[in-house]
Amino acid sequence: MQKFKVNYLPLLLIIFITSGFLQTNAQNKLKKSESLSVTSHQITVNGKTINYEATTGYMTMKEEDGKENANVFFIAYTKKGVENAAERPVTFAYNGGPGSSSVWLHMGALGPKRILMTDEGESLPPPYKLADNEYTWLDETDLVFIDPVMTGYSRPADSVKKEEFHGLREDLASVGDFIRLYLSRYERWSSPKFLAGESYGTTRSAGLSGYLQDRHGIYLNGIVLISSILNWQTVSFDFGNELPYVLHLPTYAAIAWYHKKAGTSYSSVQEFLKEVEEFALNDYTVALMKGDKLPANEKQEIVSKLNKYTGLSEEYIKQTLLRIEIGRFTKELLRSDMKTVGRLDGRFTGTDLDAAGERFEYDPSYNKTIYGPYTRAINDYVRAELDYENDLPYEILTGRVRPWNWGVENEYVDVANTLRASMNKNPHLKILVCNGFYDLATPYFATAYTFNHLFLNEELQKNISMTYYEAGHMMYIHMPSLQQLKKDVANFYQSSK
Repeated sequence: MQKFKVNYLPLLLIIFITSGFLQTNAQNKLKKSESLSVTSHQITVNGKTINYEATTGYMTMKEEDGKENANVFFIAYTKKGVENAAERPVTFAYNGGPGSSSVWLHMGALGPKRILMTDEGESLPPPYKLADNEYTWLDETDLVFIDPVMTGYSRPADSVKKEEFHGLREDLASVGDFIRLYLSRYERWSSPKFLAGESYGTTRSAGLSGYLQDRHGIYLNGIVLISSILNWQTVSFDFGNELPYVLHLPTYAAIAWYHKKAGTSYSSVQEFLKEVEEFALNDYTVALMKGDKLPANEKQEIVSKLNKYTGLSEEYIKQTLLRIEIGRFTKELLRSDMKTVGRLDGRFTGTDLDAAGERFEYDPSYNKTIYGPYTRAINDYVRAELDYENDLPYEILTGRVRPWNWGVENEYVDVANTLRASMNKNPHLKILVCNGFYDLATPYFATAYTFNHLFLNEELQKNISMTYYEAGHMMYIHMPSLQQLKKDVANFYQSSK
């Protein structure tokens, strides 16, 4: 048999070149993910065309010794053709959780694109659609959407533990330092500066008002608090803490009114709530303070009123010891109809396998209404329109920030005092507080209680504006509320610059 000598050199060369090409291609792909994408767009708002630039990608955060700390993902929208860009307002926006990306405010209310929903805020059939957002805030301010570490595409740097970012104070430092660096890199120190946060994002905003002032000397013009929670005692249903029962009652009543289980003789929810609020602050508060010393006749009067205002049966109210907790309410209100109501937005309903259970299986105002549409919106949008590629999962609302270091023991987180101190140091700071009547996550009456206990002088109290909407936690999914929110925000910016 004749033997042939094989020359492997060309084959090895081909393999080497091919692998090098693949590696280079992968590196280029990686570089594109890590670099900034800058694209140009336009939108029409109130009949006027706005040309704007979108900057998408990471801000690499470093320690003073140059060591990388984190890669924070952001999307910034800046209006083009402005004579003095440094004087144009800039707003830093984020959501809460903790563990939420900025997708909700970004794709629902503030940004130039929004996910289409019904006018009531229900989801349309998948795969869902995006549209120009004629209610964007871009006509009033440039916008910078921030995803805190482990949300969105933001991640810790190599060898840095995520726990370094996951706590009340850790989060303030991380987001606050990002804001300082953005102001420096993009030459925006001369701009009027605003914060816009939702839910835990309002906790962050109040904390940042102090951190930015005290650490970096950054004094703000205004803060928009959407579905606010500053004092966590107001929502913590702990044994011995009576506040949440009083402060949630008006929201229970609003939801019961919406579903025609209570207050049916009232033509508007606002009219009904005036009576409920009066009862909550007076007779109901006094009754809870008496505890076991509450006389039987007074107890029956309270039971009857709670039945009138919540639609829950007197027997059930007695079983709760006059103290109705959120999870029970969302399951009990429509139990006879075999339905549950939402926590984020009590207008929405769902069904469980077990109608006799203690709590709902899922929140219909989240899982059934907004999660799918908003997830589709951001994942498609960043690639298709912002020309940004990243193969990491975009963390919409994640538990990967757990455990969260609240930084307190034997007390409740309360950043209201931080906000008070910031306003005293900066008497030009204006606050807009936006509340949804059907929001059980951050009930409007609890927010009112918090702001009524800031103990500001009368002049500074004038710097706070409160607005209310007939919707829930994300009031902007409700078209009439989105329209009103834009009007309220426009007035706020005009008065705060």
